[in-house]
Amino acid sequence: MASFAFSESSAMLLLLVLVTYLAVATSAANFYQDVDVTWGDQRGKILNGGQLLTLSLDKFSGSGFQSKNEYLFARIDMQLKLVPGNSAGTVTTFYLSSQGPGHDEIDFEFLGNSSGNPYTVHTNVYAQGKGNKEQQFHLWFDPTAAFHTYSIVWNPQRIIFLVDNSPIRVFQNSEAIGVPFPKTQPMRVYSSLWNADDWATQGGRVKTDWTKAPFTASYRNYNANGCVKSSAGSSCASTNSVNDQAWQTQELDSAGRNRLRWVESKFMIYNYCTDLKRFPQVLTLPSDQAWQTQELDSAGRNRLRWVESKFMIYNYCTDLKQFPQGLPAECKRS
Repeated sequence: MASFAFSESSAMLLLLVLVTYLAVATSAANFYQDVDVTWGDQRGKILNGGQLLTLSLDKFSGSGFQSKNEYLFARIDMQLKLVPGNSAGTVTTFYLSSQGPGHDEIDFEFLGNSSGNPYTVHTNVYAQGKGNKEQQFHLWFDPTAAFHTYSIVWNPQRIIFLVDNSPIRVFQNSEAIGVPFPKTQPMRVYSSLWNADDWATQGGRVKTDWTKAPFTASYRNYNANGCVKSSAGSSCASTNSVNDQAWQTQELDSAGRNRLRWVESKFMIYNYCTDLKRFPQVLTLPSDQAWQTQELDSAGRNRLRWVESKFMIYNYCTDLKQFPQGLPAECKRS
């Protein structure tokens, strides 16, 4: 009996170890399983047993890959190390897109520059084939020196662009005021490295230096946590064994909003929402800004009361000398 008990417990232990091993083995995404290299004639390479993918560009061709799955809402994370040195004229991309003339698209594009000058991070959102919602940023680090994580959160309420989990842009669903929002077309994940020296660097003034070719960008730690579209319908899953569903309603908390304001004030270099030359009719200026309906939440009201109590030195609503016949109507609180 003792021998049988030992054998049974050993079998259970072996099973537990096997299950744990399988969970760990599936926790790391594998490019062989998750993507297809779709163009570039061997310029796109999957290495290290599927843990690393490199794209290269030379004078004859760039390269690219796409996810095997389509998603209708997702959080997509990818670590990238961009083309080092003189990358002028090159564009490295990481984006979501559907197909067809009325396609939807959510873009990260990294516009190269001459040595010593910063990359430009170009973001855009297309809905029903219409884009023109660009925001551009510089980064607070060298994106060629090490891998950094770039993320797209896409849920029915908003799209959040993140760099190393810091929000750099939020595109709210503003369909209520007539702004299209991508929500009906499944999208694949795409990445590419290609030549765009007619516009990418300083408006096309700086061209690609082909003596520096081949140019190479590296990708790793791809994680797609989303609702996979298939012939049987849509199911929400992840390439990671931990299926985190928080992205489905993700929004910025107070720390995230502060971080976003820091990025906007320090690193934003272009915002279509302030480009009156491009959109001279102010009333038709496209918008993804929550300010149009913004009001104070509980924290904001508390902060306002603190400012009023500590720092306000004059308020016309309490000045009975200026208004001896009665205070203005807006000063009469219910």
